[in-house]
Amino acid sequence: MKENELYVYHIVTRKKMSLGQIISFDKNQRNTLYSFFLESEQLNSKGEDFFRILHEHYSNDGLYLNKENADVAIKYADQTIRAIREVIVEMVRLQEYPEYPSIMSCLYATKNYENALKWKELFESYNRKVLQIVKLRVIGNSFEGDGNLLPKEDGVPFSKKIEQAREYWNCNGKHELPELLIDGKIEVVENIVDFTA
Repeated sequence: MKENELYVYHIVTRKKMSLGQIISFDKNQRNTLYSFFLESEQLNSKGEDFFRILHEHYSNDGLYLNKENADVAIKYADQTIRAIREVIVEMVRLQEYPEYPSIMSCLYATKNYENALKWKELFESYNRKVLQIVKLRVIGNSFEGDGNLLPKEDGVPFSKKIEQAREYWNCNGKHELPELLIDGKIEVVENIVDFTA
């Protein structure tokens, strides 16, 4: 972890950033990852959540779901497995690496433009629209990890996911998919490329 001034690159996917824009991350500021995984709710058109759907549509003959309810079930399972991953990674950080930026209260960046392009390609492979790549000036803390070391989105026991999270935070120095977690005062200093123009 470093506590100083640095310049990094950020992939913008939700809302465009503007030159001079200031973002401050402290212990009370939550990022969009937090709201997406921990505050989102999956409901069908009747306002039923995943568990209500299961209760309503399960019988001794089995479980029968129409497309809408099956979509809610799949989205709920996907969101939940990702939320579990994020909570486990944060739990390990709090217990063993409290000096590192929180994954729930940081901005994700890369040290160089080439690594930002790797993330752009990955995002687009999941149909996530990339709006910009911006250069940021950061006065705060940072941690460089390898996104490939994060716990996988699978059904392995939580104990295995905890070990995977430890491997992420231990950061063996080899970074196949480098990501930089940054907090503190962050300023947009350059719009490198705007993909919406």
